[in-house]
Amino acid sequence: MNFETHSCEFTVTTRGKGTYELTQEIRNFLDETGIQSGQLTVFVRHTSASLVIMENADPEARTDLHSFFDHLVPEDLPYLVHTYEGPDDSPSHLRMALTRTSEVIPVHQGKLALGTWQGVFLFEHRRAPHSRRITLSIVGSPG
Repeated sequence: MNFETHSCEFTVTTRGKGTYELTQEIRNFLDETGIQSGQLTVFVRHTSASLVIMENADPEARTDLHSFFDHLVPEDLPYLVHTYEGPDDSPSHLRMALTRTSEVIPVHQGKLALGTWQGVFLFEHRRAPHSRRITLSIVGSPG
């Protein structure tokens, strides 16, 4: 069996806290590679943003995710000391640690093996806009 590897990097500009869907960019990369079977890794190169696979049909599911994390890791915890860049500094790192910085998605018959309502999202944890670097890497067989 013949295996190939491909990788690319792209930037996502955020408007601050929230989720930003990456699924189409990932599909476009997969299509360009011609890989039919393998594994695709998505990685965010930051410590105050993360990745989630989440429902992409109803935006209210992501609204609930945002609200849950605001409740779970609020920005006004009196015992946080890493606040050099503002009150969202340490909370953004804690939120990242509770989620993931990479996702591995199987590729089957040339398609991402995601469920019907699954999408891949960058989860921005900082209030200010940022440019986030995403690295994609795939290992697989073209046929």
